[in-house]
Amino acid sequence: MKKIDITSWNRKHHFNHFNALADPYFGVTIPFDVSLAYKKSKASDLSFFAIYLHECMKAINAVENFKYRIIEDEVFECDVIHASAALLRADNTFGFSFINFSEDFNKFNTNIQNEKKRINESTALYPPVNGLDCIHCSALPWFSFTSQKEPFSGAKDSVPKFAFSKTYTQNDALMMNIGISVNHALIDGYHVGQFAELFQKNLNNLK
Repeated sequence: MKKIDITSWNRKHHFNHFNALADPYFGVTIPFDVSLAYKKSKASDLSFFAIYLHECMKAINAVENFKYRIIEDEVFECDVIHASAALLRADNTFGFSFINFSEDFNKFNTNIQNEKKRINESTALYPPVNGLDCIHCSALPWFSFTSQKEPFSGAKDSVPKFAFSKTYTQNDALMMNIGISVNHALIDGYHVGQFAELFQKNLNNLK
């Protein structure tokens, strides 16, 4: 983890402005074409969730601003961003996971399966290993949405939040809307656009 020198940072004034707000988060909902991810999951008998989440995490780790976190009003850049996903149990409750990221899909998928097993064998809400070097994300496959709001605890937070909707068909493509909430002290619309472009590119290049 690398500390950012805020005094010489080109985002100094933006950071100071938004970091002083009670709720500095802004949110957008973006549609993505997940046709190839779904086809790959069916052809290879792999989890659709694991496939699109892996491509999502690859894009997140490629955009520097998504790796920034605020700790005691100081900004740090994390080395790697992992996924803290809410994973469903058989009784329809859920537990929070901490899925270590790997560029290798098989390793990442194994990490997901290990967290699923841990959560299904436990009633705990929180994972034994946790940190700020993650995104918080949820799959909501029961419905599609065009807007979405994350809970706000009132405490300062800087972890990006993602929500993945139910898929739907549009112009012969399988689409998924993704709600993205980020701290404006660290991330602007430009950086969300960078992520969106990379994520869609990753999805389009699946084989």
